[in-house]
Amino acid sequence: MSEKTKTAVIANEKIDNAKLIKASKIILDLQQELKKYIAKGHGPFLAAIYDSKGNLIAKTANSVVNKSCSHNHAEMNAIKLAEKKLGTYDLSPYNLSIYVTSEPCMMCLGGIMWSGIKAVYYGVPSERVTKITGFDEGFKPDWFKEFKKRGITVYGQIETEAGEKVLKDYVAGGHTVYKPKR
Repeated sequence: MSEKTKTAVIANEKIDNAKLIKASKIILDLQQELKKYIAKGHGPFLAAIYDSKGNLIAKTANSVVNKSCSHNHAEMNAIKLAEKKLGTYDLSPYNLSIYVTSEPCMMCLGGIMWSGIKAVYYGVPSERVTKITGFDEGFKPDWFKEFKKRGITVYGQIETEAGEKVLKDYVAGGHTVYKPKR
């Protein structure tokens, strides 16, 4: 974890270095692995859900374009896989954390909150995602504070340089960035 990245991290609790080190490793690994998913036609976002013991429960990429479904964001896909694997719509008893290559959009924030996931760790912040890709991340007022009120821990802006490079390469490669016409 670079010192520059460490100082840019934001959270809705006092930053725990052990959590941050673990999240940095996972998010860097996801950024590296994401390149393989993009080569197979997936969008430029990857999410993984782990339990408190470090066991991987679900991992998947954005499949909006290749599956023609606007809500197939990486987070939503990972939540669906975790619920299927665990046989429940309520993930709260499992003390799960979701790690995402970029900040969740407004739809995914709702899905995370209602799923029962206990912690969110993400890479590239929405403002940078929008600037790089043009994708509208949506209106998310005070979501850090709202998640904290609901007992959901959030750490963000983790290893952003690696994530921004993946997004820039995705756009430069001519891949589709989906956005509805307004």
